[in-house]
Amino acid sequence: MSGGPILTTQGLTRHFHGLKAVENVDFTLERGEVRALIGPNGAGKTTFVSLLCGRIPPTAGRVRFDGTDITALPAHRRIRLGMAYTFQITSIFAGLSVAENVRLAARDRDVAPRAALERVGLAGQDETPAGDLAYGHQRLLEIAMGLVQAPRLLILDEPTQGLSDAEVSGFKRLIRDLAGDTTILLIEHNMSVVMETADRVSVLNFGQILAEGTPGEIHADTAVQAAYLGTG
Repeated sequence: MSGGPILTTQGLTRHFHGLKAVENVDFTLERGEVRALIGPNGAGKTTFVSLLCGRIPPTAGRVRFDGTDITALPAHRRIRLGMAYTFQITSIFAGLSVAENVRLAARDRDVAPRAALERVGLAGQDETPAGDLAYGHQRLLEIAMGLVQAPRLLILDEPTQGLSDAEVSGFKRLIRDLAGDTTILLIEHNMSVVMETADRVSVLNFGQILAEGTPGEIHADTAVQAAYLGTG
């Protein structure tokens, strides 16, 4: 493991039939930090994350993970290197139990799913069919499936979508508990989650980085207010 940033992009770009979804993004994620990625709908956030995870190839640019160029690696190879992610649309196995979903995510690791389930607030749901869970609980199951992989980088796309206020509070505690041990990239619309958990915030707008800084700096940024926070 190198001592530099855990993830960097250089000139990362993705076009779809002329649409510049992500355009020339230079991005640095420091080891052990919690970074929030925010921006208006259609800003390119999910496309950017898909480029990081290897779900889609870039039109141009490079991605490096822990000092290694992974631009050409498929998603499953990136997972083996220590990346885990959940996406905006749940990808659980609805016909399997909650515990079986977590065991599948663990792959070859000899781990019991219970600890991961307890950590996300799903204790006692081991044998429940995953498809029977409420949508918010399916989101929590996905996080447990990420945690059981013991990732060095955990990427969460809209993890609090569908959660109750109490579950959002539990999620904030979880992120604070993970901070430092696991690097976290959090794509999130809930600004209380962003402001209370992130070390730094990156704002994406029209496929480009508009601003970066601490939560306080971002909240006070007039360009961000005009583009996203609605206070400009």
